[in-house]
Amino acid sequence: MRSHYCGDLNTSHLDQEVVLCGWVHRRRDHGGVIFLDLRDRNGIAQVVVDPDTEEAFARADRSRSEYVLKIRGLVRRRPEGTVNANMSTGEIEVLAKDVEVLNTSETPPFMLDEFGKVGEEVRLKYRYVDLRRPEMAEKLRFRSRVTHQIRNCLEEQGFLDIETPILTRATPEGARDYLVPSRTHEGHFFALPQSPQLFKQLLMVAGFDRYYQIAKCFRDEDLRADRQPEFTQIDMEASFVEEADIMGAAEGMIRKVFQESLGVDLGVFPHMPYSEAMNRYGSDKPDLRIPLELVDVGDLMANVDFKVFSGPATDPKGRVAALKVKGGAELSRKQIDDYTKFVGIYGARGLAWIKINKRADGLDGLQSPIVKFMEGIIDQLLDRVGAEDGDIIFFGADKAKIVNEALGALRCKLGEDLNLYTCEWAPLWVVDFPMFEENSDGSLSALHHPFTSPKCTPDELEASPADKLSRAYDMVLNGTELGGGSIRIHNQAMQQAVFRVLGISAEEQREKFGFLLDALKFGAPPHGGLAFGLDRLMMLMTGAKSIREVIAFPKTQSAACVMTDAPGEVSQAQLKELNLRLRVKAQAED
Repeated sequence: MRSHYCGDLNTSHLDQEVVLCGWVHRRRDHGGVIFLDLRDRNGIAQVVVDPDTEEAFARADRSRSEYVLKIRGLVRRRPEGTVNANMSTGEIEVLAKDVEVLNTSETPPFMLDEFGKVGEEVRLKYRYVDLRRPEMAEKLRFRSRVTHQIRNCLEEQGFLDIETPILTRATPEGARDYLVPSRTHEGHFFALPQSPQLFKQLLMVAGFDRYYQIAKCFRDEDLRADRQPEFTQIDMEASFVEEADIMGAAEGMIRKVFQESLGVDLGVFPHMPYSEAMNRYGSDKPDLRIPLELVDVGDLMANVDFKVFSGPATDPKGRVAALKVKGGAELSRKQIDDYTKFVGIYGARGLAWIKINKRADGLDGLQSPIVKFMEGIIDQLLDRVGAEDGDIIFFGADKAKIVNEALGALRCKLGEDLNLYTCEWAPLWVVDFPMFEENSDGSLSALHHPFTSPKCTPDELEASPADKLSRAYDMVLNGTELGGGSIRIHNQAMQQAVFRVLGISAEEQREKFGFLLDALKFGAPPHGGLAFGLDRLMMLMTGAKSIREVIAFPKTQSAACVMTDAPGEVSQAQLKELNLRLRVKAQAED
């Protein structure tokens, strides 16, 4: 039906007759000549319709925004002074010979040109219209190009694209499963996969050596601003590898994608142990573009007459840390109050601070409601954080987890608010993660997942699990975890030891993971892998503010689709066929 895409036309097509199909992006009537900006997925071309082509002119005159047109015409150079340097087709226009209206359109729910602004809820309800906007279409086209490059890169390295099941069984991987009732197996349920983790390990046992998949994953998580109940992973696994092999393959792939798609050289990927990342930045995914660092001051605060500091300083699980902001003394009291509210989101009960107005004046040169408690240690404190005139120091004092989360988040917010970024891209490998983390009740959970190999023997693991490190690694970019992986457990005894540490009984091991434990008995090779969040990667590469901007049909923050009104009710007949009955909450009596 068409000969060219609108956005592909340029001066190489001068004097050629073309046939275009698309939507009316904008219509302008200039002194009897009608200009139509015709849009398709590749871009916009300007079409000129003269009144001497009476039938075409009449149809163009009746056309409105989002009418679907077919236009036959001649490509010509735009008149001098009318070239649009902001358009890829800005040097040419199409003189229409024929205009055919393929379909009309009601007035769209919002304008699609660059001047139109509308709330996200409306955009998601009419997503099929929203995706016509050039900036949205470009994000999805960019995503398609990147996934193509990723496939090429992995296949060049010998990885095989193999699909794994969507209907599987529930396994503990850190989030709730989406359950699917089985009609043919009454009272039993499938689960949608949180990841292809166990199946890709089984593919290694099967001898496929190198696997990858662009995989759909599902997690029924509590509401978060930038999480989706269904998301896409770039999943990879390989046999007979060490950490350096997987990290090298993954790093090479990301380097190549950034170079080919953005012309960006990401440079060196430094390696940082988890303990150092938490100590210096309060986060296991630190944004290295921001020069601020946390400094431990607990030893100085242990004997101050201020329990807010001395309590955590003498608590083995506590931490007192300082965060110096160069030039931050200019912050207003309202800004400091706003930052105090911000850290409260992360459990902090307050945000102490000291402004250094003139250090040479001693205590008189400092501004703070807490400085009176620090008279004996103030010089040591200022020296340790490197404080100078014009700086501000923020303090966190609580359980180490709260201090790290609160000051780590504050560090990132200050970096954004004060534009402290020192570079555009800052990649990083975080390594040497703890094998487990302690829950509030004293039990242990796997920090990554229970199939990650520890850096010790099974006996050493069970003797003191809390201090053992894992063979895990995360790739971080600009404070976002792009991907995480590990060398996996390929020995049945080690896998059973990990399960026991996690409190999974032998009976539960057999019930939930019997197939894996059996597979590990039949010559499982050493193997490891990594999974990237494709949606997060696209968000970073396109500069989008949300992953919903780079997903064709995303859910809202409440895990709903306002376009299709999903999730929805089902009929009693369907429920009966599945042997299900809904439990209806009792209605209060009048």
